[in-house]
Amino acid sequence: MNNDSSSRIAAELKAWIASAAPGAKLPSTRQLVTEHQASPVTVQKALRTLTAQGLVESRPGVGTFVRAYRMARPADYGWQTAALRPAQAARPLNAAAMRSTSNDVIAFHSGYPDRELLPERLVRSALGRVARSEAALSRPPAQGLPELQSWFAQELSTSTPTGVTPPQPGDVVVLPGSQSGLSSIFRGLVGHGQPLLVESPTYWGALLAAGQAGVRVIPVASGPEGPDPDELARAFEESGARVFYAQPNFANPTGAQWSAQRAEEVLQIVQRYGAFLVEDDWAHDFGITAPSAPVAAKDDSGHVVYIRSLTKSVSPAIRVAALIARGPARERIMGAQAAESMYVSGLLQAAALDVVTQPGWKAHLRGLSHQLQSRRDLLATSLRDHVPQAHLSHLPKGGLNLWLRLPDGFDAEQLTRDCEAAGVLIAAGTEWFPAEPEGPCIRLNYAGPNPAAFPEGARIVGEAVRAQLGRVP
Repeated sequence: MNNDSSSRIAAELKAWIASAAPGAKLPSTRQLVTEHQASPVTVQKALRTLTAQGLVESRPGVGTFVRAYRMARPADYGWQTAALRPAQAARPLNAAAMRSTSNDVIAFHSGYPDRELLPERLVRSALGRVARSEAALSRPPAQGLPELQSWFAQELSTSTPTGVTPPQPGDVVVLPGSQSGLSSIFRGLVGHGQPLLVESPTYWGALLAAGQAGVRVIPVASGPEGPDPDELARAFEESGARVFYAQPNFANPTGAQWSAQRAEEVLQIVQRYGAFLVEDDWAHDFGITAPSAPVAAKDDSGHVVYIRSLTKSVSPAIRVAALIARGPARERIMGAQAAESMYVSGLLQAAALDVVTQPGWKAHLRGLSHQLQSRRDLLATSLRDHVPQAHLSHLPKGGLNLWLRLPDGFDAEQLTRDCEAAGVLIAAGTEWFPAEPEGPCIRLNYAGPNPAAFPEGARIVGEAVRAQLGRVP
């Protein structure tokens, strides 16, 4: 009965509101109770219905009023076109690796490891401890917590050969993720309009950071063992560039790892041209059949600017990375970084330090290596069985991804749409090329959820490939 009465009252008031002026005051609750012979509860329910519909607004102590409406019209932001002037930087990419998905798809697209590959127990325990510590309420030094600086320096020092001076804690700057570090490096060391050499293909986020910094990207072809030394030297010579961005270990997207000889050759070229190598060691903790071998460990003259992130290996919620640079270059980068971030949350730094210094961290990394190997091998085998038309140039020794070349003339973008329609998400390779792609490629992540579905996912990809090939005249 009350429900019927409140609906009737709401309908009558709605009719009255339709002819009332915006801002008109509704009768008081007492008047409505008397007029409609209803209880105060029923009247209030009717008023709440009108409020939820956006027809009235309540002003405590004053009354209820007809809400003032404006005619719906398209927003006009045309004035911004003239105010902003032509874009100086690349527009942000809608990267496939950052897409969120539902649980009913097979996800090969992500750039992050699945939750079951994270040290969840260590992370939860660390966050609980640091929440009760001084780090929860204090501002950390701009360069980072001294203990965390020391840890990053020591990690790189373990790879430093005899005769090379290892990095010091003072050479370390803690960052809110490696993406922030790339932006600061490109602004601080390259500068707007200046050339930057990059491997091709390379990490899409580095291309985005370069575009936002306004630098001029120059691709250098890179294969399973890294860039050709002669081509790299020629690129330095012809462009006048003084910075080369690369991922020597388990590169994203290809999974390539430079040989020790190639790393030495690249370092010598960088030194000969008085340039910097920006080494992105994003997959340091994801070695499978080989460990990460940082080029920075062989350089003590300041030619290598080294970045290492803990975001993917510890937790996406703990965005902590470090930059190691020596000499004036460090000050240039810090100057650019200060404009973007005053400091990194002390809570996150303390949590990251807690995780990586626990006895269970090393044990977790050993188990992670085995899990990644089984996932990598399962996906590679499934692709060989179901997608023989795709070429896997090499089986990566670490990282999270497989990089496949499709037949010439193939439409990788169409393949991603066809696969998504069938419940499988993959990433077209176009996002990882700084210029025109060398050919149609796709990247598949073997660290995603539900590895038991990898064979089925490969089967669906194979069907989509065959269907497209059947449509080619």
